[in-house]
Amino acid sequence: MQENKILIDAKNLERVYFNGIIKTYALKNVSLKIKEGEFVAIMGPSGSGKSTLLHQLGLLDIPTKGTIIIDEEDVVNLSDGERTRFRLEKLGYVFQSYNLIPELTALENVYVTPMARGIKKEDYVKAAKEVLEQVGLGDRRDHYPSELSGGQQQRVSIGRALVNKPKILFADEPTANLDSDSSNEIVKLFRKLNKESGQTVVMVTHEENEGKKADRIIWVKDGVLDADKEQLRNAQ
Repeated sequence: MQENKILIDAKNLERVYFNGIIKTYALKNVSLKIKEGEFVAIMGPSGSGKSTLLHQLGLLDIPTKGTIIIDEEDVVNLSDGERTRFRLEKLGYVFQSYNLIPELTALENVYVTPMARGIKKEDYVKAAKEVLEQVGLGDRRDHYPSELSGGQQQRVSIGRALVNKPKILFADEPTANLDSDSSNEIVKLFRKLNKESGQTVVMVTHEENEGKKADRIIWVKDGVLDADKEQLRNAQ
């Protein structure tokens, strides 16, 4: 059986913030690999650097030092325009705030991203309808965000992230604004997408019961990988 290829290869990542002469490391010497088709959770205490790490891997920020290879491309040295295009074509994002446009229906909120790529209307409408069916909202596509529950709104944002068929779906605390039942449904949806369509998922969460639903947990503490806890997790 052929082993899945390495989709993300990050080496010696550092992210430093300066406040006058004060130098603060949000990440320090972080190296990791994520395979195609993996569902990975990034976990750690508040302020540990887990969201900073996701922002580096998701091209939402630029590391102070280090390299990131995604789908065999060096993404750290891309120009601003190249980074924008790479994100639009290969990456999808889900955040704790749903970031839906209130004046648009669920369907319209989903097809905003393929429309931005210049795809024909009939194609992006078709793709948006299909992805809303995939996330269980086919019967809610003409509803506005105010007419949807928090869990349903997050499903719309997941549909928007998936509509361009990204190589990687990044989720930063996607259940933070949801009740426990809705949170469970969202993580189950990530697991389903991963298992049924091979979607690579990288999710930041502070809930260990959610992290345990992933294939692997990457633990972060004080800006570095917590190798001892990673080994404990792998041994369980």
